Amino acid sequence: MTERPGKLIVFEGAEGVGKTTQIRHLVRTLAARGIAYLDVREPGGTAMGNEIRRLVLDPGPEISARTEALLFMASRAELVDRLVRPALERGEVVIADRFFLSTYAYQIAGRGLPEAEVTSANRFASGGLVPDLTILLRLSVDAALARADSRGSRDRIEAAADDFHHRVAAAFDLFADPAWQTRHPEAGPVVAVDAAGTEQVVATAVLSLLERTWPETFRSAVGSHR
Repeated sequence: MTERPGKLIVFEGAEGVGKTTQIRHLVRTLAARGIAYLDVREPGGTAMGNEIRRLVLDPGPEISARTEALLFMASRAELVDRLVRPALERGEVVIADRFFLSTYAYQIAGRGLPEAEVTSANRFASGGLVPDLTILLRLSVDAALARADSRGSRDRIEAAADDFHHRVAAAFDLFADPAWQTRHPEAGPVVAVDAAGTEQVVATAVLSLLERTWPETFRSAVGSHR
């Protein structure tokens, strides 16, 4: 992994596991401690990415699996070039709501696209950027979709059939396996966190993980939250 001033921390998981909520907890703590950060989401974050987000998530004409994957990657390329790399070079902590593991889960496992081709295309889209840590929030499919439904109507991805969501969840579980990570060094370290508890319990687990990983950066932030 290339040394750089900043850190790229990605939150991943299936629909409804609480990524957005946990990112909100984390960035509030970072802001309170004066730690420079940038929070981004996929797809989106740039003018082009926001248009792509509308295309791939809003109800509308059917999109083929290959087109869907390429749209996600186009948004990723724009986000990395315009926002993520510059923030990392400034020494900031970049918090990302999804990155390319979502493409692996949704487009390879969920949609059935060929792994080698998607992996190669992603390498081009991400410019070879490797996350410093991916926090994988894990929750049962039924519980996660129930949470998603509580937010209102499902978007295009959430509205897929249950078997699609089970394939996606199984893929995310696989990503936490050290053997899978050894075979996929482009993913960087992936650590699973149980998302079944309350918001505060999960937030404490996330911050404790960051404290253990980078105590020089996060210890004071964690300490202030307890």
